[in-house]
Amino acid sequence: MTTHRIASIPGDGIGREVTPAAYEVLDAVGRRHGIGFDYTEFDWSCERYRREGAMMPEDGVDRLRGFDAVFLGAVGAPDVPDHVSLWGLLIPIRRAFRQYVNLRPIRVFEGIDSPLRSARAGQIDFVVVRENVEGEYSEIGGRLNRGFPEEMAVQEAVFTRAGVTRVLDYAFALAGRRDGHLTSATKSNGIVHTLPFWDELVRERAASFPGVRWDQEHIDALCAKLVLDPARFDVIVGSNLFGDILSDLAAAIAGSIGIAPSANLNPEREHPSMFEPVHGSAPDIAGRGIANPIGAIWSAALMLDHLGHPEAGAEVTGAMTAVLAETDTRTPDLGGSATTAELTGELVRRLGTAAA
Repeated sequence: MTTHRIASIPGDGIGREVTPAAYEVLDAVGRRHGIGFDYTEFDWSCERYRREGAMMPEDGVDRLRGFDAVFLGAVGAPDVPDHVSLWGLLIPIRRAFRQYVNLRPIRVFEGIDSPLRSARAGQIDFVVVRENVEGEYSEIGGRLNRGFPEEMAVQEAVFTRAGVTRVLDYAFALAGRRDGHLTSATKSNGIVHTLPFWDELVRERAASFPGVRWDQEHIDALCAKLVLDPARFDVIVGSNLFGDILSDLAAAIAGSIGIAPSANLNPEREHPSMFEPVHGSAPDIAGRGIANPIGAIWSAALMLDHLGHPEAGAEVTGAMTAVLAETDTRTPDLGGSATTAELTGELVRRLGTAAA
């Protein structure tokens, strides 16, 4: 039995509902593959912020260092500004642990209707690779002359050769293992310094991956093409901001942001990586038991891959695929009436049947 220590941060809203669902599935597939999970829960959340004035304690990052992975449910509450909740928890973890790759797979599953008529199951299967620790989301900048007519805000984007190169190398290598096609998101016709620099590094790194076809698209045109012809894409790589926007757009193409997973990866495995669904805390449905657990469960499958158990991860995604294709067990965001527990239970049952 291989046992992995998982730092569990259910967080806010539906995060506290989908996280136990993901663990139920992990435990089910783990029993089949001889994998155990030791979950240690941390109450770091907007509730903690209201109570103690901080999303996590000052030594929070240090408390996580000894874990094999971090699993995060969701962050956010209506009465806590988003920049407070994100910069108080999620972003410090990403940066302290050098989680410079944000991996977001996108797939249209059989049984889920995409809002795009042309998006067919089996035809849409691509990955957005987002640079995750620098770019437009830097801490450099500030506010001046608050409250006066000449008030101003300055936010600096930071693109380093090391930071861009390492995420490009990851994306090119991933494309080489998939269909061999990479698309770079840029806006070098309007942003005069950082994005031409990004383009130069894409061309430079492409020479090291001769088996990968690559092209680049300006972000505005890319958004349009992602809607008009999503099947053309394999791996899309973009800056922190562009990758964030594209992956949410892509999740909508797939039929629901409720199914979208993500992995915040430290590819060198020098630090723990973090896994989380994309959907956020969804306070409008929190506590009703109808949250879609698939985004969290798919994120758990990505965690299995990262921890060295690709067969177990594939078994989880296979169960998801089968349930969506062969049953009407789906939550309201997918047009059904199932509860979180019912959908999770069906997935666990499928895994048990596979084990038998």
